[in-house]
Parts: sequence; structure tokens; C-alpha cells
Amino acid sequence: MNTYIHVPVASKAQSARRTEAIKLYGPDAFEGMRRAGALTAKCLDGIAGLVRDGAALEQIDTYVRDFAAANDATPATLGYKGYQFACCTSVNHVVCHGFPNAKKLRDGDIVNVDVTLIHDGWHGDSSRMYVVGKPKRAAERLIRIAHEAMMQGINAVRPGDIGHAIQTYAQAERCSVVRDFCGHGIGQVFHDSPDILNFGTAGTGPELREGMIFTVEPMVNLGRGDVKILADDWTVVTRDRSLSAQFEHSIGVTSDGCEIFTLSPTGLHAPGVEL
Repeated sequence: MNTYIHVPVASKAQSARRTEAIKLYGPDAFEGMRRAGALTAKCLDGIAGLVRDGAALEQIDTYVRDFAAANDATPATLGYKGYQFACCTSVNHVVCHGFPNAKKLRDGDIVNVDVTLIHDGWHGDSSRMYVVGKPKRAAERLIRIAHEAMMQGINAVRPGDIGHAIQTYAQAERCSVVRDFCGHGIGQVFHDSPDILNFGTAGTGPELREGMIFTVEPMVNLGRGDVKILADDWTVVTRDRSLSAQFEHSIGVTSDGCEIFTLSPTGLHAPGVEL
């Protein structure tokens, strides 16, 4: 059974460290998450212009670093458990945690960019899919399915069963959900309780209470859901080398549903693909 604790923002010692208990936040925390989430969404909007044929992934990393510095923010991934980049860029069959290095994008590539900016102590965590030039129809379809799978999970917040909603939708579209990674609690801690699974049986998910803050971030594969981690100990790829896509929002549970903190201020959800 899950344990829940009410956390006033003033309680830094309690709210700024991971706990097994699920934190329930108040209005001040939601306001902090709105500011951090809006900043991350704005950063992701700016990345759209960098995703083009011949561009190096490291250009995206430089942009995130510069954007954070100009907006009184810090990239949460920079130095996190030894990670050396300000974001993650996962191309084609890379599921997550891909390095934004010297690798160049090519026409037809699809890429997930995952950015978490810390602003005034709050973490805005979000990722989106981008396309380079004209992707294949299967890639376009996968991106649409991944986005809709995330929204199916978000729309299930009040009844609960986020993972069941995501899995049911993705499998109905003949795609697989990655089970090795999941959403997580967030706020003044990068990765907090609870884990938000992208699969599950109806009626078995954690009780969702007003004040909870977490991410919803399904990873959907065209092929099987099996993945492996490369020798760099970070990059996760599909075992069958099938394409993978992911979207992520940070949300807060409200009395009548949820609030999405990381919506694009300009309506960009998957640049290059009409959703």
C-alpha cells in the first residue's frame, strides 16, 4: 500500500529529497511547476529549428545549455549520475538516453529530445519527437501513436490506471510499449516516487490523489518492446532495431483531473508531423 505525505513548499528538507512516500503538493508548488514547465516547453519549441538534415546532435545540446543560462535555469541531466550532456537525443531505434554528440541527422530520421530544466528549484521535464525532412509513413504513424498513447494516459488520471490506458491503446495499434522505463514523481526532486508505469492491469495502478506531481512518458516501438543498454551504460536501443518514439509531459493531479505543466506555448507538439 502506498503512503502519502502532504509537503508544504517551505519544507525544503522534506520536499527536496526522494522519499518512498508519495508527496502531495499545494498551490505554491503547482505555480513553481508551471514556471519550470513553461520554460522547458519554450526550450523544446526552439529546438525545432535545429532539427535538419546535416545538423549535429551536439548543436541541440549547446542550444539547451545556452537557453538555460539565459533563463536562470540549470539542465537537470548535466552531471546527473555522471551524465555529461544537457539533454538526451534519441534517434530512430534509440529508445532513450541517447547522447547529443557529433552524430549528424539525416533526411528521414526521427529524434526524441528530452529536456529537464530546473528553475527556482522546480524541475520541468518533457520530451518531444522531431522529424528530419520527410520521414517514412511508418515513422509518422509511430509518432502519432506515441503522442496519443501519452494523452490516453493523461486522460486516465482521474479514474487511474494510466499504464493500462497506455498499453491498451498502443497494442490496439499493433505497437509495443517499453516496460523497462517509466514515468516518475517530480517536483523539487528529479526522480521521485511513485513510478508511473506504461503498462498494467485495470484496477492495479497507484491511487491518484490531488496534489501529486509526476511525468507521463510512454516509449512506443514499432516492433517488439525488448530493449538493451549499450556499452556506454546510458544509450537504450530496441533489440530488433525497430523504430521507437516517446513523448513526455509533467503533470499535476487536480480535484477534477490534471494540469499539464509542459504544454508548448505555440502549439508545437510534434514538429513536422501534423497530429
